Amino acid sequence: MSTKPKLLVFAGSLRKDSFNKKLVKIAEAGAKEAGADTTFLDLTSLELPIFNQDHEEEKGLPPGARKLKDLMLSHDGFLIAAPEYNSSITAALKNAIDWASRPVEGEKNLECFRGKVVGLMSASPGALGGLRGLVHVRAIFNNIFSLVIPEQVAVSKANEAFADDGSLKDAKQHQGVMDIGRSVAKIAGKLKSTES
Repeated sequence: MSTKPKLLVFAGSLRKDSFNKKLVKIAEAGAKEAGADTTFLDLTSLELPIFNQDHEEEKGLPPGARKLKDLMLSHDGFLIAAPEYNSSITAALKNAIDWASRPVEGEKNLECFRGKVVGLMSASPGALGGLRGLVHVRAIFNNIFSLVIPEQVAVSKANEAFADDGSLKDAKQHQGVMDIGRSVAKIAGKLKSTES
């Protein structure tokens, strides 16, 4: 069994040219540099209706939710760029978490979140860079038994922060985002090696 960590990489935004999709790809580069295998997921590729327990009881878990759960189960950690909408988590990200948290026969409660190493970051045109939203995202993942690393980066004035090649113009900030990817990869790798 390989001890190479596998990380699922995604942003909590559905916008095609999302700043947060650009941001999380920088963290992904850091994770790859540290030896991780990564899978980039665009949430728009999943058909996820707004969570409704009546829908679930009538039709079962939507195919998009099953795909998301399977991806989460098969990865050791997550790199998530979480934009801030009205001082909190986006509806798209919260909805994905809600569907992935649904119990399925044969799975432990919250199995796709338990023990997963999570790195968080955010980019926003605002002055705080999405910092207020990260507080809520961190609390959610801590409460569903994930291991959220303390380091995080919030990129303010995101509409001016990226170079044409997708890198951050601020070299120190760019390295900070890459370091989140490296840290999650290293911690997930160590945890995986102790389990094998």
